[in-house]
Amino acid sequence: MSSPAVLVLYGSQTGTAQDTAQRIVRQARRRRLLVRVLPLDNYRVAGLISESLVVFVCSTAGQGDPPDNMKIFWRFVFRKSLPASSLSRLDCAVLGLGDSSYPKFNFVAKKLHKRLLQLGARMLLPVGLADDQHDLGSDAVIDPWLTSFWEKVSALYPSLADVGPMREDEPLPPTYTFHFLDEVKEKTDDTLRNPTEQTLPSQSHPFPARLVSNRRVTDMSHFQDVRHMEFDITGSNIEFAAGDVVVMSPCNTPEDVQQLCQLLRLDPQAMFTLKATDSSVVPAALPQPCTVRHLVERYLDIAAVPRRSFFELLSTFATDETEKQKLLEFSSAAGQDELHSYCNRPRRTALEVLADFPHCTAEIQVDYLLDLFPEIQPRSFSIASSLQVHPRRLQILVAVVRYKTKMYKPRRGLCSTWLASLDPAQGGARVPLWVKKGTLKFPQQKDTPVVMVGPGTGVAPFRSALQERMAEGKHANVLFFGCRSGSKDFYFRSDWEDMMETGHLTLFTAFSREQEEKVYVQDRVRENAAILWDLMANRHACFYIAGNAKEMPTGVCDALKEVFQQQGGVSSQEALQMLETMERTGQIQRETWS
Repeated sequence: MSSPAVLVLYGSQTGTAQDTAQRIVRQARRRRLLVRVLPLDNYRVAGLISESLVVFVCSTAGQGDPPDNMKIFWRFVFRKSLPASSLSRLDCAVLGLGDSSYPKFNFVAKKLHKRLLQLGARMLLPVGLADDQHDLGSDAVIDPWLTSFWEKVSALYPSLADVGPMREDEPLPPTYTFHFLDEVKEKTDDTLRNPTEQTLPSQSHPFPARLVSNRRVTDMSHFQDVRHMEFDITGSNIEFAAGDVVVMSPCNTPEDVQQLCQLLRLDPQAMFTLKATDSSVVPAALPQPCTVRHLVERYLDIAAVPRRSFFELLSTFATDETEKQKLLEFSSAAGQDELHSYCNRPRRTALEVLADFPHCTAEIQVDYLLDLFPEIQPRSFSIASSLQVHPRRLQILVAVVRYKTKMYKPRRGLCSTWLASLDPAQGGARVPLWVKKGTLKFPQQKDTPVVMVGPGTGVAPFRSALQERMAEGKHANVLFFGCRSGSKDFYFRSDWEDMMETGHLTLFTAFSREQEEKVYVQDRVRENAAILWDLMANRHACFYIAGNAKEMPTGVCDALKEVFQQQGGVSSQEALQMLETMERTGQIQRETWS
């Protein structure tokens, strides 16, 4: 059998699955194999019947949903009309990237693996289920899975043994080459022009929304800076409903942009065009021609904690022996604990790593920039307002991420820090954004009550829902809100008080630090068992949970099971079954994030 052409298809929400897919591509190229890589939705699915070897790499988004760039593929592959023998000529493997702190851990990979088998595909090895919660991260599963995968491929294609692989320290050709132009004057930023009338804003055509207000809503003495922000979306064609999400593309700080340009001796004003060295497509997010400043400020994720692939590529540039050995250690399976101590635990950024390896950094060629740094990933925020109450406006609630590690400089969230820095008084503050459907769906029936549990910034989608429901005359609303202090971080307090005055909202609060023993929203759920049982068992209320995925959602669900046992007289097992049934039918919904 001749050497196979390998196709790597990925579904990625935050860039992790894409990075893993690129890693498989590099391994294939080192074996001198012909290889292509594409997001699943950029691939013509009908072509699978003529492929010989495909690797699927996919993450799970939301509550068991496929990532945005594999939704079209997902709908196609689950068509009931597809014959059971559709993929009988296909050898393939599925690698899932997940987080076991979420209830639907690696749901997409498991379901895809099962569906491909139903369509007659031959699996080379069991589905890989990488877990971000593992002490060594996803690589603890990915490394042995990939070793096993290539062993299976070698057994299937014995002719591969006749072709010697490339040396590990031999750099692969760059994906793109830079062609600098004589003209060095910076152009207008095309990406922030208003889309045409007919265009609905999207990731490739975001709408540059004007920032109207940026107000801190936590007391100045409170440790956390939280902002309530409002944007003008006039002329955008954007529409949204309660539960929907706004997505934004942040920028790197001017200081970081300047530092990278200095480290790599780049002129920020220099203009270039990109040319692919293989079948790759030039990224749609980059204008052609483009300035170095635009590339570094809006595209390269230089402030993120770098992945292992970053060190693998860096090691191929190293000429200083000490630096080279350290980079090779960080790139190896055996060195992952060291890499975690150096990079992941202190949250060291890619830019800081470059500063730590000056000899290697001096050797980096500009053509490798897009191989070295991933694209900045857009950030999603629950919309905290309704168009019925605030026409042509969109509001969000943003916790500004800032924390200390052993690093001298505090760690900062890229998007929240950038948003907090914007000043509407300057007039020109615009944020590229678009809207997508959220996972929370609210009942259309006027008499169906809703119970919402949203501690902290998790309350944002419920403000949107309550504004929308009030405007539609839906008055059976219960909100459980939790924070540290009623005087320091009680978000939207005046809104809730106005709604309570009209009798259209029942509010239960849990201020965790206002008494000796901490009180959380799950404690308030237990305390109001009779009310909740009546709402859910007799009036078929919908129950929503939004907020941090760490412990709160499990705590609330455990409290709800206790409510079922206490008020409904059911056993622990029956309460669990009730909860699972309600989740399956959508009576209980959750939107959580880590």
